[in-house]
Amino acid sequence: MTSFAPQIVKIWRERDASSVSFRMYVVTVTGFTLWTVYGVLVGSWPVIGANVVCLVLSAAILALKWRFSRRPARRAV
Repeated sequence: MTSFAPQIVKIWRERDASSVSFRMYVVTVTGFTLWTVYGVLVGSWPVIGANVVCLVLSAAILALKWRFSRRPARRAV
């Protein structure tokens, strides 16, 4: 579940998310959202808990990708 943490740290430190696929993380966040909804519907706390953690971490990567892709590129000197 914490496999997303190193990616978050790397993006945050470098302020660069160009190597992250926006589409892949949209699909990942969607998948974790749907699994969380499924867990709620069947009342399974382990499914809910695991997927909420993964959802939060992958959504953070998606947000960082969006944030750092909207910044103007630095000029090479």
